[in-house]
Amino acid sequence: MAIDDSHSSSFFAPWPDRLRHSAIILLAAGLALCALVLLADLSLPRAVAVFICISAAALVPWRLHHVAASRDDVRAVSPVESAAVSAVVAGMPDPAVLLDRAGRVIHLNAAAAQLAPALRKNELAQFALRSPEIITALREAIATTEPRRASYLDQVPVDRWMELIITPVPVPTLFGGTEKCMLLTFHDQTPLRRVEEMRADFVANASHELRTPLAALSGFIDTLQGPAKEDAKARERFLSIMHTQATRMARLIDDLLSLSRVELSAHVRPDACVDIVPIIRQVADGLEPLARERQVAIEIDLPASATIAGDREELLRLFENLIENALKYGASGERVVVSLKEAASGDGTPELRVMVRDFGPGIAPEHLPRLTERFYRVDVGDSRAQGGTGLGLSLVKHILNRHRGRLLIESVPKNGATFTACFPQAKLSSSA
Repeated sequence: MAIDDSHSSSFFAPWPDRLRHSAIILLAAGLALCALVLLADLSLPRAVAVFICISAAALVPWRLHHVAASRDDVRAVSPVESAAVSAVVAGMPDPAVLLDRAGRVIHLNAAAAQLAPALRKNELAQFALRSPEIITALREAIATTEPRRASYLDQVPVDRWMELIITPVPVPTLFGGTEKCMLLTFHDQTPLRRVEEMRADFVANASHELRTPLAALSGFIDTLQGPAKEDAKARERFLSIMHTQATRMARLIDDLLSLSRVELSAHVRPDACVDIVPIIRQVADGLEPLARERQVAIEIDLPASATIAGDREELLRLFENLIENALKYGASGERVVVSLKEAASGDGTPELRVMVRDFGPGIAPEHLPRLTERFYRVDVGDSRAQGGTGLGLSLVKHILNRHRGRLLIESVPKNGATFTACFPQAKLSSSA
């Protein structure tokens, strides 16, 4: 026969504890019975029998009281607020929020708390989800108890396209009925949107920028197959130009693909801790042949280390673009200075600033706001002669956006230019 362990353990609980809790009842009963015996209103055997009955009632743990208390405890918790429902919502991979019929938050998981930090349990979700599309869909779902979908753009801290699905969920009530709660699930559509934009941009940009070198290659091939077929000097000159054009096309495609990859993951902030000092030194060493060719000295002024949260490969590309541009377009200044310092942003947030300064001709003020646009060039002829694709600074800007940083450009004509990459400092754990 099965034995209820909880009831048996409570029955055999220490007697001193029961006596302490029932002491006043037993003392009062004993005094009353003694008084009745002394006044000869009650015989001693009957008084003892009555005292035993009272003691049993006070000391024995009756099951009736325990069951009643248990039922009260169960009824105090609504089924939808149980730990099981909370665990189901917490285990959903996408951001999920469960609301009651009035729109108050019952449960939410960690992903939803990260997506909308203003969400609070037992508070109205409309106050935390301020997008008009969300509020409209939620009100319609509550009024009609029918599923609703809504797409919206979340612009903080970066653009993210989200889809909201509102599903009415029947849940049991305390009194055996059912009530419709609202389950909100958020699906991130950003990767799909990025892929579509990447495809469209790649086709548009590639078709536009590749048209010129492809036309040049086609013309030179026709010339080599025709009039210059037996001209060795012309063949060597044309082959050299064709090699330059092919290299430019390869670099253009490489820059377009790199830019597309960065844009595709722009909403995902890198979380790996990276020391940028050795990355900058590696880039400077790799560009030393170009510096010797342009007769430019690279001066490095860096601390022993500087750690940020970042992606190593993207940071290599960023610093390579900045330093290479300084070597190419500021060569007349004969030196390029790369330095790093700690500073504070406009809102007081500490950040690391990597400055790349050249002492060349500088940039006119009217060009500064547009330098990070795709294919924007201050001097188209000079840029193409230098092997530029017009995508370097655009790539730098997008990499900094993904790292939650910013790009500062300062220039004075005939006095060089300074490009500053600002990164938020990494938050080190207390155990580090």
